[in-house]
Amino acid sequence: GAERAGWRPFDTMAARLVDAQAPAVASAVRRLGGVVGIGPHWADRLLGEMGLLRLLISAHQRLDTLPPALAATVRTRIGFPTSSDDVLAGPRVRDRWQVLGRVDSDDGNLMSRRIWLRGAVSGRFALLLSFAAPGQSLQSDVLPGTEMDAGLGFYPGAWPVRALVAERYGPAEPLTAPAGAEPLPAALDSWAAALAAEPWRHDVPVLLADVVPAASGWLIGADGAALPLAPGHREPWWLLAAAGGAPAVVAAEWSATGLRPLAAWADGRYVPAALPVLDGGGAERGPELPPELLAAALVGTARRPWTATSVRVGDRTLVTAAAASPSAATTSPAAAALPSAAVPPSAALLEAAAIALLYRRAGVQPASGQIPVPAAPADTGRPAPATAGARLQRLLDGETPGGGQVAGELLAHWLGLAARHGGHVPPQTLPALLDAGRRTAAIRADLARTAGRRGAWLAAMRDDWRWLLDEAPATTPQQLDPEQWATGSTGERLAYLVRLRERDPAAGRALLAQSWAGEVPDDRARLLSALATGLSTTDDDFLDQALDDRRREVRETALDLLRRLPGSAHARRMTERALAAVRLDRRTFGRDRLIVEPPEELHADLRRDGVTTTPGRGIGIGAWLLEEIVAGTPLGVWTPAFGPAPEAVIDLARGHDWESPLLHGWAKAAIAQEHPGWAAALLRYDAGSTTAALREAVRWDLHLVLPPAELARIAADFLRREDHLANRLLAVHPGGWPDELTITVIETIARRARTDRHSWQLSELCRSAALSIPPRYAGAVAELAAQLDQLDGGSRARPVAELARILTFRHEMHLEFE
Repeated sequence: GAERAGWRPFDTMAARLVDAQAPAVASAVRRLGGVVGIGPHWADRLLGEMGLLRLLISAHQRLDTLPPALAATVRTRIGFPTSSDDVLAGPRVRDRWQVLGRVDSDDGNLMSRRIWLRGAVSGRFALLLSFAAPGQSLQSDVLPGTEMDAGLGFYPGAWPVRALVAERYGPAEPLTAPAGAEPLPAALDSWAAALAAEPWRHDVPVLLADVVPAASGWLIGADGAALPLAPGHREPWWLLAAAGGAPAVVAAEWSATGLRPLAAWADGRYVPAALPVLDGGGAERGPELPPELLAAALVGTARRPWTATSVRVGDRTLVTAAAASPSAATTSPAAAALPSAAVPPSAALLEAAAIALLYRRAGVQPASGQIPVPAAPADTGRPAPATAGARLQRLLDGETPGGGQVAGELLAHWLGLAARHGGHVPPQTLPALLDAGRRTAAIRADLARTAGRRGAWLAAMRDDWRWLLDEAPATTPQQLDPEQWATGSTGERLAYLVRLRERDPAAGRALLAQSWAGEVPDDRARLLSALATGLSTTDDDFLDQALDDRRREVRETALDLLRRLPGSAHARRMTERALAAVRLDRRTFGRDRLIVEPPEELHADLRRDGVTTTPGRGIGIGAWLLEEIVAGTPLGVWTPAFGPAPEAVIDLARGHDWESPLLHGWAKAAIAQEHPGWAAALLRYDAGSTTAALREAVRWDLHLVLPPAELARIAADFLRREDHLANRLLAVHPGGWPDELTITVIETIARRARTDRHSWQLSELCRSAALSIPPRYAGAVAELAAQLDQLDGGSRARPVAELARILTFRHEMHLEFE
């Protein structure tokens, strides 16, 4: 209904513009309706933009009578180009030009780039514009965050700002702190002056001094004056991370919608602004025009002619007809653009709208009463090495070999190195890292150790980053402050408890027991996991009581710890059940055999000790209970009472009616208790069986229990035999590969690159090797890629060359932390 009510007068106004002999502009107005004619106050915005277009048409009709600078602006706005040769042939302005920021846009048909500069001496702003078709390159020789001694040529205009670089007088240098930053009121004065000179401007550059964000989507100056951030920029996490709530210099574009940040300078660092995002916060933009103008436009001047020569904006009455004030043309470019003769009611309405809109925009004042965010606590640890921090930024920007397939793994690798090295990440990287941790739980522990106090400060302000507060931050023995336990986040309390357990396990357990009843359910499981440090049978009673907790995560954590304690009460109960269900019948002649009598139903005491009620598909309740009981029993129960070694015990189940639950119970116990001897014996038994004895998921989990050297030996043997399971074994191998496996993999890559008909096998092997081969082999792989390139022109060398680039990237990463 609103569209139908609005489009009728809109079409009438567009028709009037056609009558004014500006059909191209009228067409632009119709397209404009699809841009500003939506959302709250759409009619107000549409009328204002049409008023400015009417002002432009009126100015073009009187082009010969306008001042030269204003006439040049009108020609440019209408679409008459000025050649770059003419600009470069004109006068030049030499200065130390500070490159404040860059904005790229892409509408699908044309890409554009705006680069804003400011003269350190002249204080003059300059805009470098470049355009390119999709797939072509935009101007990239002027880098934001630098300063260059150069001469610029400016395009003519009433407020000349667009420029070209005519000549450089030396290389660009880093800009650690721009000169000429202004308080917010002074920046608005510049905005008013720009509108007075060029009424059709929608934005101007500003360089704001000592501003701090507010949680409500504003930037606040040192004097308390505040300006709103534009939609898409109202949650400036990039600025909060970089400056930590301390005053910073911010370059931005100011428009009627608010501030669009370009960059900031904090602690001597240049930090580009984040890309805009959809958000719903901040101050909502209200109507800008007097209601009587909007009412007349919606009804239509054919039904309600506009005859007023003035309009009231706020507490001022503005004369809207230039004929009523002949001297106005000499003082105001907006008035100079108006015709002196009488105009039709529709045109008069548009002219009144233009003047009212310009007056309101030029007269905007900063707000007050906004509250800045509290400053972040200072980080006491050392930062990561500068070169490593720069590489981290490259990782987050996607500038890595291998593309997105390995970017996440390389990031995890970088964080692991940083956590071992100590120190915190560059603050400006925190928003991207916290988002990565939100998506990938595997990197959270290392990120918590490297995020520093500023990372925790940021995480506390955003719900989907609060996971960081549950992770234990990096600590040192000197940081055992009891205040951390009393008032810290879950992660800080966990770190304190772990440190205390390292010093005095009994004191740590006593502290947790003292506060246990008052802990919230979500925290109990995390804090209970701290008992893994210094775990002993003295923790048995407390862990056994935790089996009665109402929270499933708490019970599972307690069970996991109790299964690591062979002498616990839980182990004794499970042992009693296992020996009641499985007995050894020793025979004088012939083979000893197992007598198995599993329980027939699940009792409450079994459920309390971790036996679940859901059997796997196709498994009966008796077999399932037997498997779970054996899985919860210490493996030492079976040797030497049932056999001298795991192989002998496992062999007793061969061909037995209960072979499968027994084997899977022992396998689960080997995984939970991390027993490599049992894992190796079970895998050998499975490999020697005519049919697969173990379920696939259990089999591959057993491989993770093997010592890395043993797993590497098996994988290398599979590769030499061209077994199809070799790649799967390589994928489950934890950490870096030992030399034997690495050399075997490189030899296999070389052989496949020369002989395999299917290149996907080679690519898959290279992808597996990229993050596991020790990076010191980068040179050898690069030499292999060069040899292959000479053989077949590069088709088979491509994945090997990519592998070499990733290894080189990792090698450089390691060197940066040494």
